[in-house]
Amino acid sequence: MSVAVHGRVVHLGSQFGSANTSSRQLHTPTNFLLLSLAVSDFLVGFLVMPGEILRQTSCWTLGDVLCLLYNYLSYFMTSASVVNMVLISVDRYVAICDPLHYNTKVTVKRVQICVCLSWVFVLLYCSIIFRDQMAHPGKYQSCNGECAAVIDYNAGIIDVVVNFILPLSIIVTLYMRVFVVALSQARAMRSHVTSVKPQHAVAVRAKKSELKAARTLGVLVLVFLMCFCPFYIVTLAGVSSASYLVFVINVFYFNSFLNPLIYALFYSWFRRAIRHIITLHILQPGSRGHNIL
Repeated sequence: MSVAVHGRVVHLGSQFGSANTSSRQLHTPTNFLLLSLAVSDFLVGFLVMPGEILRQTSCWTLGDVLCLLYNYLSYFMTSASVVNMVLISVDRYVAICDPLHYNTKVTVKRVQICVCLSWVFVLLYCSIIFRDQMAHPGKYQSCNGECAAVIDYNAGIIDVVVNFILPLSIIVTLYMRVFVVALSQARAMRSHVTSVKPQHAVAVRAKKSELKAARTLGVLVLVFLMCFCPFYIVTLAGVSSASYLVFVINVFYFNSFLNPLIYALFYSWFRRAIRHIITLHILQPGSRGHNIL
């Protein structure tokens, strides 16, 4: 907006325009996926972990209904985290392996729809897993003060496939493809290919941020295996030792703590935003227009 003051034109909206532009630049498909992952992981730390500490250190005094709700939320949040990791892997796969069509295939609107559908899917999936306990809360409690999550054999097999084997297969497959393509792109950059036509040069030239995605996905696969394998190995083996179960469950939830470090801290704008908040620059006038990109 412009206003004439004593013959001079003053642009009142310039500061707000730059702030809005800086904010809009963060509204990318990848960042929306990271936001969905951050929400699920935050809820694991904010709701699930305190309940797990309460269940392991003292008697459960909150009743059968809240016990069912806690078990349902723990499966819901961890499953949502896994689905979000799969979506991020697909996003990075398209960005590196098909960069020319990335902006047309992966749009903000499509990502928002996929995120909403994934949360609905997880909601329905957990309802199927806990259908028996939802019909009869406290059915599997052997004594007062116990809060146990008991899943029958068929539901356990479905859980292993849906929450572990299937997402791991997708992530590993996509990572291997991304790794091969990123390696070939890096090799092409180092050899200074000059015979490529200008219209195809973008397909050979890999951006630094996209090459970093291959390393990010590699860390993802390693952390996913380290955190999920012990839990499913112990449960499938039928180990009944309380100490082993407590350990593998905590490692299982620890994955949600590592995910923000893997995805968020790899982005420089996130580190700058955190520094902007910690140093209290966010309280200074005009901080809204600070460029963190």
